[in-house]
Amino acid sequence: MKHYESSGLATNETPVDTGGQSVAEGASEALLARATQLDLGGDFELPPGDPVTHFGAGFAKTMASNVFLTGLAPEFAAEHTGYFTAPYEDRKHVVGYEVDRDARAVHVTLDNGVTRTAKIFGSQGAVTLPLGADDVSFTPSVVTPDLPPPETLPWPMGDVVGPDSAGLDREELDAAVDMAFAGDSMTAAFLVTYRGEIVAERYRDGIGIHTPLESWSMGKSMTATLLGQLIQQGVYDLWQPAPIPEWQSGGDPRAEIRIADIVRMSSGLRFRAMQDPDYVPALGYPDHLYVYTGSINAFEYAASRVQQWPPNQVGRYRNGDPVLANYLIRLAVEGRGENYHAFPQRALFDKLGMRDTVLETDPYGNFLLQGYEFVSARDWARLGNLYLNDGVWQEERLLPEGWVEFVSTLAPGWEADGRPIYGGFFWLNGGGQFPIPREAYFMAGAGGQKTMIIPSHDLVVVRLGHYSGVEASQESLSRALAALMQVVPER
Repeated sequence: MKHYESSGLATNETPVDTGGQSVAEGASEALLARATQLDLGGDFELPPGDPVTHFGAGFAKTMASNVFLTGLAPEFAAEHTGYFTAPYEDRKHVVGYEVDRDARAVHVTLDNGVTRTAKIFGSQGAVTLPLGADDVSFTPSVVTPDLPPPETLPWPMGDVVGPDSAGLDREELDAAVDMAFAGDSMTAAFLVTYRGEIVAERYRDGIGIHTPLESWSMGKSMTATLLGQLIQQGVYDLWQPAPIPEWQSGGDPRAEIRIADIVRMSSGLRFRAMQDPDYVPALGYPDHLYVYTGSINAFEYAASRVQQWPPNQVGRYRNGDPVLANYLIRLAVEGRGENYHAFPQRALFDKLGMRDTVLETDPYGNFLLQGYEFVSARDWARLGNLYLNDGVWQEERLLPEGWVEFVSTLAPGWEADGRPIYGGFFWLNGGGQFPIPREAYFMAGAGGQKTMIIPSHDLVVVRLGHYSGVEASQESLSRALAALMQVVPER
């Protein structure tokens, strides 16, 4: 089994959180020279704290989520999940861990003498406590779906799947599903909808249709959706300067960054990430992980980063931008007197029939929706079909006209670098990473998590799995997709 470095502790390969494209790809001399030419000057400021202690926060959160939300055995979770914020190779720093089922908490003791604790708080999932703290700095909420029992409703608003009327070859579909689970892929869930109807679905033992699974950066696409709803409601305009409070005084150049620039991963803020083409692990712990593991107010931290490039000029996959997009969501929701923690369920999930989605927060109650969310395969399929339907659900427009086109269109900063792989918090198949049409676009997360939207074939394909299978999952998913292209006709 290969394992992946991401903490600045180990020195192995970089984790895949890039839609199937590794960090080294695209790191041409021309790309790096262009970035240098546009650089406004200044240096990266390393996040404070000890990387081993940050790793412990990631491991404790990973364990708590997978044990108490997904229902995995602790031993299995420790071996197979969460390598992104808690790389497998760095688990040598773990002296021991304790699972407290009564308190719904996990305590991780490290070889530097520190113990990190993550605990379930209300409907906000697992939160890692700051060092020296025994509680969080917000009042947890319990938010439940405002929906009838799922067993009483047909798909997609409920569980009841009607007779197969798609007319596709069942043997060929089953063979495609077999490919998704092949080898050491550790696929936990694989689901295919055709014209909105579930035509293929399978789960690993112990996983079912209501099991929330670690989904990582697919949450960025969910962030795009929630922000798009606020734009549809007239709260924001996509092209307006982002009203981040910290940027609104003294001629701050960041006041020129538009909401669209943030969604395109092109704000230009100096925010060090492992996916940067010039990333060097030995230089220290990256901001990209610190907003997960620092037990800080992630919104304030992201808003405090300085400008590296002019906005909309350079595309870089950095967690600062989705953190800021979630900051905008909180500002808007609380600005009109609503319950921030209930907003996703009430505004989006209840509309789509999503009952098995848990969005996790930092200790200040800010959704870390750049990747800390646990979601069932069926719920991801519902979200994918919202996009396949151009943002309309059961005759109600939830997303602005043109929103789906915006998120699925190559962002200018990425195009300028010759990387046709990113739109607006969605990945693009413009580089042909997968054997599906180039106009396909998708949500992607570390560990091989994918929700593929293939308009030309009326398909949504969801693959979720355990992190230890990430390397094998790339090949198994590609083979399954190639098979689906043979069995499903073009529109």
